[in-house]
Amino acid sequence: MSDRIFIFDTTLRDGEQSPGATMNLREKVRLARQLEKLGVDIIEAGFPAASQGDFEAVQNIARAVKNCQVAGLARAVKSDIQTAWEAVKVAENPRIHTFIATSDIHMEYKLRKSREQVLEMTKEAVSFASSLCSTVEFSAEDASRSDWDFLVQVVDVAIKAGAKVINIPDTVGYAQPQEFARLIKYLLENVPDSDKAIFSVHCHNDLGLAVANTLAAIEAGARQAEVTLSGIGERAGNAALEEVIMALEVRKDYYNLQTNIITQHIFPSCRLLSMIIGQPIPPYKPIVGANAFAHESGIHQDGVLKHRQTYEIMTPASIGKTSSDLVIGKHSGRHALKQKLEELGYNLEEEQINQVFAAVKRLADKKKQVYDEDVEAVVLEEIFRIPDKYELVYLYCTAISDDKASPSAALKMVVDGEEKQEAAFGVGPVDAVFNTICRLTGRSPKLLRYSVNAITGGTDAQGEVTVRLEEKGITAVGRAADADIIVASARAYINALNRLAKKEREKH
Repeated sequence: MSDRIFIFDTTLRDGEQSPGATMNLREKVRLARQLEKLGVDIIEAGFPAASQGDFEAVQNIARAVKNCQVAGLARAVKSDIQTAWEAVKVAENPRIHTFIATSDIHMEYKLRKSREQVLEMTKEAVSFASSLCSTVEFSAEDASRSDWDFLVQVVDVAIKAGAKVINIPDTVGYAQPQEFARLIKYLLENVPDSDKAIFSVHCHNDLGLAVANTLAAIEAGARQAEVTLSGIGERAGNAALEEVIMALEVRKDYYNLQTNIITQHIFPSCRLLSMIIGQPIPPYKPIVGANAFAHESGIHQDGVLKHRQTYEIMTPASIGKTSSDLVIGKHSGRHALKQKLEELGYNLEEEQINQVFAAVKRLADKKKQVYDEDVEAVVLEEIFRIPDKYELVYLYCTAISDDKASPSAALKMVVDGEEKQEAAFGVGPVDAVFNTICRLTGRSPKLLRYSVNAITGGTDAQGEVTVRLEEKGITAVGRAADADIIVASARAYINALNRLAKKEREKH
């Protein structure tokens, strides 16, 4: 059996189904390029038949990515498969990923199909996909709750019809590690042509076992792991790429398996995702959280000082986490900035570099030190944000609150190409800013979430603000960073409104 594990990243498809994790086209392409740099083997770019926006995103990713396979998801329906093929066929190495449910509960209540019908649909779907694309992956949805012998039949039909990869999902996070390992082993031993396909696993984290189940399946013979950055995904999420990879890396003595992942790009990749979707990495998150390499206990500190491996099984550098301070500042030139951007994985055009340079200079006038995270925040704010329906021009805020006066805000904005000014009061300065924005835009969304996260340390740290808005049943997340938390709040709110507007256009 091969010692090579293929890494199938579904951050852009399953990951985006995580509440609040919606990305626009430019953000998806940017993340796809980072995944390519990280060394993943397959990028599942999306579900092309879901919407025109999804189709265009998959197609653009397929064009942009050169060094890894690009997959489009499709139901076991010819129209879905055809649409997926139209989206991925421009890729240098395309893949069609088709699926159908195989558990009794899904077949009875969701599909309303018999076992015989599911077997026939599997054969037809995989055969059709194979006539279009040389690499077809078949997934038996809810495999972990399926009858094992029926699953053998389904997989056998899929392989005979041309499937090169067989995915066994734990769709609802139901399986236990030892049980899941036994299932993989059972299929490998009982499917007649199991040696003609790569077996894959796609595990969800409903019981907190996604990574454990993935590793157990790999040990049992699975050779493809379907994962997401930071474990984002439907409900409680998916198996986290960084956890699966570092388990295989740290415990090479146990697994003796290889991947193509360049581990030094793990943290930058997770950080980029965090900044794009506006959801901070929890400090206690394994591998990439702020506390992952922090030691508070005196005993632990003493041990680390004497020999780091006493309490650290990996180094921050091994995942690309550095503690480098100031590199770019107010006295830095464009050449230094360009080099730093390339180190961070951003290959920008000259005009874009000039735009970032100007923003970094403005930031350096406010901060004592400019960190890599600050530079990344500037890039995402200045270059990769969505085209604006609403744009902030000017903001003035008073925070005075007593018996005679309430906090107020005065703003100038561009709304649909027209400059407008307005002022309003609030219970606090941020509330006053939000009220003013609503007056200027004529919108009244419900604020579901407001959070502030310091990008770096120190009292002059940039504040990264995340807001989540809901209006007319549509939700959107906005984020922004600035040394002034009021400005960051305004930009994040406006960013969320722009996303709402974009979703409304796509809906109609």
